[in-house]
Amino acid sequence: MSFCSTTMLKSAVAASALIAASAQLASAEMLTMSSWVPPTHFVHTDFLVPFTEKVAEVTEGRVTVTILPAPLASPPQHWELARNGVADITWGNFTYEPERFVSLWFAEFPNAGTNAEAQSRALWQTYEAYLTDNAAFDGVKMLGVGMFGGGQLHHGTKAVTTPEDMANTKFRMGGPIQEKLLTSLGAVPVAAPATKAYEMLESGVIDGSLHTMESVVNFRLEDSLKRHTIFPNGFYDATFFVVMNGAKWDGLSAEDKAAIESISGETLSAAWGRNFDAQNPAAVEKLSAAGHEIVEASPELIAAVDVIYGEMVGEWVDAAKAAGVEDPQAMLDFYGETYQALAAQAAAPVSQ
Repeated sequence: MSFCSTTMLKSAVAASALIAASAQLASAEMLTMSSWVPPTHFVHTDFLVPFTEKVAEVTEGRVTVTILPAPLASPPQHWELARNGVADITWGNFTYEPERFVSLWFAEFPNAGTNAEAQSRALWQTYEAYLTDNAAFDGVKMLGVGMFGGGQLHHGTKAVTTPEDMANTKFRMGGPIQEKLLTSLGAVPVAAPATKAYEMLESGVIDGSLHTMESVVNFRLEDSLKRHTIFPNGFYDATFFVVMNGAKWDGLSAEDKAAIESISGETLSAAWGRNFDAQNPAAVEKLSAAGHEIVEASPELIAAVDVIYGEMVGEWVDAAKAAGVEDPQAMLDFYGETYQALAAQAAAPVSQ
């Protein structure tokens, strides 16, 4: 073969490869994700970014996800962003839309647990067993759910240990479960997303706020919240979602759907929980080293919360039935039993 022929052959091969690569790029499904935490937050760096990378990996580049540089709306609007296709994928807090997600209130009750991975896996299994056909979840593909391992009470100037300490104290909170808890204990609930806590504390609108321990650190509230009250099984919890626009999901190939499902569902939910399980102890250590006061709730305060819990369950069962849940008590029992089994499994010693 002549030099000229060889050169032409190499050029043709290179051109064919370039055309093939260009065709693959042109046919790739490029999805957008809206997120409302800063790019330095661990939910972004340790959860969202790895998920987008895995999507590209398991679909061999046929589907990619780009996290937008700024959120397209406030945190409470992120479910609608995905449902309406403004963003292809979003994540957010079910707590911020309580009327729509009555079915999930049970997971935000006191004593929901402190192992976030076990909680998140149990919540996913509960969703699959009881809620996949519930109308509240129409219009999206559920990719994962999550909980954060027990929220606690935080105050700027005093340690809250007894029911009397709660009287007339203003706390930022995020939903009706937290509102019911605070009101029943004599405190004053002030509704706002966690992202607003700093400015509300600095301006004196609130005295304290409800957060996980990690949230005090990751939302940079250490200078404003220096007194922390710990409930052994959590004062409350919150529920989260990662969802994709339903029509966009339907447009993916069967192969790509299967690939993405292999890294979603309980797998993605567990990853959410593991991140919180890693963050909370580190936050406690940091706050303790900085001289913060971290105290346990008194037996009297825990007992008062337990009474409120009983009232919540009764009220929620009726509300959940009205929201289309056939047997709310069975769903609550299923979550509790599943969580306990998973938490015990996580605590069991590893055999050598």
